[in-house]
Amino acid sequence: MRLSKLKWLPCFLVTLMICLAGCSASSKDESAKMSDSSNLAMDSARSSDGEKANFTGEKAKAEKTTGNSKIEVPNQMVIYQADLHLRVKKFEQTVRSLEESVVKYGGYIAESNVVKEGKEQVSGTIKIRIPQKHFQSFLHDAEGQAAEVLQRNLTGQDVTEEYVDLKARLKSKRVVEERLISFMKGAVKTEDLLKISSDLALVQEEIETIEGKMKFLENQTSLSTVNITLYENKVIVPNLDKDKLNTWEKTKKQFMKSTNMLLAGLSGLVVFIIGNLPLLIMLAIFVFLGFLYFKKRKGRSGQD
Repeated sequence: MRLSKLKWLPCFLVTLMICLAGCSASSKDESAKMSDSSNLAMDSARSSDGEKANFTGEKAKAEKTTGNSKIEVPNQMVIYQADLHLRVKKFEQTVRSLEESVVKYGGYIAESNVVKEGKEQVSGTIKIRIPQKHFQSFLHDAEGQAAEVLQRNLTGQDVTEEYVDLKARLKSKRVVEERLISFMKGAVKTEDLLKISSDLALVQEEIETIEGKMKFLENQTSLSTVNITLYENKVIVPNLDKDKLNTWEKTKKQFMKSTNMLLAGLSGLVVFIIGNLPLLIMLAIFVFLGFLYFKKRKGRSGQD
């Protein structure tokens, strides 16, 4: 039994040596392949195509890293707007009171219009920007100036999610901008510089657009808008006409008018008589002769 076991021992040793030789050869081949591939990768990285591929990978990596990072969420951002229609007793006095309230709460008047429809009605619109923390207080003061609140509309728009999204996009674009600037410093070829400059200009333009939207939202949420329309109906009392109440002056005027009419009539009569005197004399002669003729005939008929 022992001799049979010893016969198998040389065979086992030969087999083990062959296996060890094969493993060592395969490991050498794999290491050789890995070294060759690493050399090729380094060569390609030095070429222009390798630079573009590296830039694209870094850009995607930067955006991915930014997307995974946490964005600080601000407090709730709400855009408040109110529309008030008020009937007031004294228009100008109410406008002055509103202006004082605006200064008191640290706001400003963005727009003001006044319309007068004849003498009996005055109306106007005022657009006011008030800090959000004083929004409700200013509304109470404005309504207190009115004789009657005709209409009151209040709206609020929550833009928190939109602002957070813009903030995340801005952070991502900032990282891409820094990467592009670093690539531009390390670029050697003119083609690469032009390509990176074009991409950098587009990214910076997007950054400016995002910053503009964020500033607009910040302004709209920090200052609330109040549109106030004022109405005043005036009662017009007619003034007394002093000219119509001056009796003595009116009497003198009427006397002078009647005197002038009388004098004008006498003057016209004198002018008529003197101007037509020859005709009047001839007419008088004919009338006198006619009178004598009718008198003689009457006398004769009486004798018969």
